[in-house]
Parts: sequence; C-alpha cells; structure tokens
Amino acid sequence: MSPDVFSTLLDPVVLFFLLGLFAAFVRSNLEMPAQISKFISLYLLMAIGIKGGVALSVSGIQPQILTGLGIALLMAFLVPAYTYPILRLRTDGYNAAAVAATYGSVSAVTFIAAGQYLDNQGVPHGGYMAVALVIMEAPAVIMAVSLAAITRAAEAKKSKLSQDIHPATHSSGHFSIKGVLHESFTDGAIVLLMGSLVIGYIVGTDGYAVMKPFTGDLFKGLLAFFLLEMGMLVGRRVREMRGIDPFFVAFALVIPVLNALVTLALASWAGLPDGDTLMLAVLAASASYIVVPAVVRAAIPEANPGIYFTMALAMTFPFNVIIGIPLYFQLLSIF
Repeated sequence: MSPDVFSTLLDPVVLFFLLGLFAAFVRSNLEMPAQISKFISLYLLMAIGIKGGVALSVSGIQPQILTGLGIALLMAFLVPAYTYPILRLRTDGYNAAAVAATYGSVSAVTFIAAGQYLDNQGVPHGGYMAVALVIMEAPAVIMAVSLAAITRAAEAKKSKLSQDIHPATHSSGHFSIKGVLHESFTDGAIVLLMGSLVIGYIVGTDGYAVMKPFTGDLFKGLLAFFLLEMGMLVGRRVREMRGIDPFFVAFALVIPVLNALVTLALASWAGLPDGDTLMLAVLAASASYIVVPAVVRAAIPEANPGIYFTMALAMTFPFNVIIGIPLYFQLLSIF
C-alpha cells in the first residue's frame, strides 16, 4: 500500500465511512434519522455550490473552463457508448443500458470526497467543477433510454409484435427526451446545487465571508457524519452481492479506472491544471446511485435495480472513496 493511500485511510472522513461499514457488518442498531440524513446531503450540496460559485466569480469564465466542461460532457456520452457493447457480452439490452447510464453519470458524494482530498493535499481546483457535476447527469440517461428503445424495437420486430402492444414501454411515450431532461435538471439536489453556485457567483468573496462559519468550518464534520451513514448503507447492500455475476463485480471495479484514465489523458492533453484534471477523472470514474437509478427505474422498468444500483453503491462507491481517488491522483504524474 502506497503512503498516499495509507494517509487517505487515516483521514477522519474515510474512517467514519469504514466505521459505518463495520456497524452494518456486525448488525449494530446504529442508524441516522432519515430527515437528518437528508438535511446533511442538502447542506453538502449547498456548501460546494456556494464555494464553487465564489471561486468562479474570482476566476471568471475562461477558455480553460469551457474546455473542462466540454470534456465532462464528452465523457457523459462516451462512457455509455463504449460500456454498453461490453455489457451486452454478458447481459440483455435493458440491463446493459441501465448499467451504462449509471456509470455514465456521476456521484455527488464521491465528487465531494475528491474535493476534500484535494483540499487536504493543498491542490486547488476550479469552482466550475460543480457545473460539470450537473451537466453529466442528463446525457447518460438520454443514451440509456435510447439504447433501451432500440432493444424494444428489435424485440418487437423479432417477435412480429406492433409497438402499441406495450404502450407503457414505448420509447416515444411518457419517457420522452424532454421528460428525461426535465427530470434531470429539476431534481431538488440539482436545483439546490446550481442555485447555490449562482448565489456564490453573485455574492463573491465578501458575501461568502458571512457564510463561511456555516458552509466552510462545519463542512468536514458534517461530511464525516454523512459518510458514516453511507458506510452503513453500503454495508447492508454488500450482503446482496452474494448472488451477483462476477462479471458485474469486475466491471464495477475496472471500468471506473478505465474511465479515469481516458479522462486524465484528455484533460492533460487539454492542459488543465492537476486539481481540475483529478476532479474530472473522479466524476468520470464515479457512478450514480441516487438520481439516475431513480429515473432509469421508471424509464427502463425491464432492467433489474439489484444489478445497477448494487454495483454503483456497494462496489464502485467504496472503491473510489477508499482507493480510487488517491490512485487517480498518483496517476496524474504519468500524464
């Protein structure tokens, strides 16, 4: 184990996550009230949003920022495009589309953990990364819904059935592209994050000074408390992995590293600073277990949530928090 990974494991935030895992494994009755958990998650989004907005107000809109957002948008489309054919080698089109969407999208908690890691390392990163977090949500879902629609059309053609036999799953029905975009960009977490970013941009450093005791000084403590609950949630999900196909386990651990490597190469080629490069790599390496699974569950009811949700939460999320983030940081030196 490298010294950098070891130091990450000694971070209080990661240790509280491991404590949550331990509590779940020993079947402790430790739990966090749902409303408190929801409050902390909203607090974290507000804190990173306003901090990012302030940073953006200082730096201004530069070509470098547009380049970073372009890479984020590219990866949101690219990841589902190249993971779907891989997944089709082992599963049907519906589950392949759902998993591809989950891994094409992002995890806000992993993003926050990466920001905390960079702060601990003293490496700055741009506030516009919060915008990258938002714009990577919708493209992956659009890709997944389109791929699932292709699967339905192929099945209907093969069985010689007309599309109106299953109107609930018709791709041009309730789950239109417009509906997917609305669902992605009006989700409460996204509205709070982007609204906080705009507020931070408007008030600037002077306005942030007033909010800092709440959104700055308390941040790490509440993040540790939140990851304690995430550890318990992951620990409970791990029990559901016993019957999962080893292929999906390998996918959940290997694909994040591959996505990170592609992003590191693109961001380094574009000349982005190390902090922004790492944040983009972590976004591409993460998998959504909140927003996208909720949309996919409704848009692709044929897919099994026990596969894509468990992969994202019980495998990829802990891998990234404990090993992935410091690993990607070490890989920066290669590029």
